[in-house]
Amino acid sequence: MPQVDTSLLKPELVFFDFEATDFRDFFKKLGEKLAPQGYLNDSWYDAIVRRETAYPTGLEFEKISVAIPHVEPENIARPYIAIVRPKGPIPFEPMAGMVDHPVQTQLIVNLGLVAHDEDQVAVLQSMMGIFMDEAAVADILSQTTGEGMVAAFERYIG
Repeated sequence: MPQVDTSLLKPELVFFDFEATDFRDFFKKLGEKLAPQGYLNDSWYDAIVRRETAYPTGLEFEKISVAIPHVEPENIARPYIAIVRPKGPIPFEPMAGMVDHPVQTQLIVNLGLVAHDEDQVAVLQSMMGIFMDEAAVADILSQTTGEGMVAAFERYIG
């Protein structure tokens, strides 16, 4: 199975106290941070909203609620993994109808991957494993700096 490319985790791609009213507002504001850094193609916003609407990514785990949105590679200028801890929960629709209400996300991991589908599956599986691990979740939620968040994810990824 492909390994997760941890070089995509960078402190400048970690955002704390992020404010957004819903996933559309979230993507608009995240795009405003990522586009100037050269990560996104002009098609990114419309594509990620369309994909999130068709295939919601909200997940409720025992100790954390997350969203792991991603988009087709042609909308990405260069690969990245952005980690966002919002100031307050941001509602995302649940993945595959797992629950009957919007997921109030406490963490959003936006995957901007340009590799093959198998790589995306490997990263998603790795993320799911992290969010099912109570100690990993506690460690991640305790981070207050971009460097700390990257180090925490690197401890558990793979």
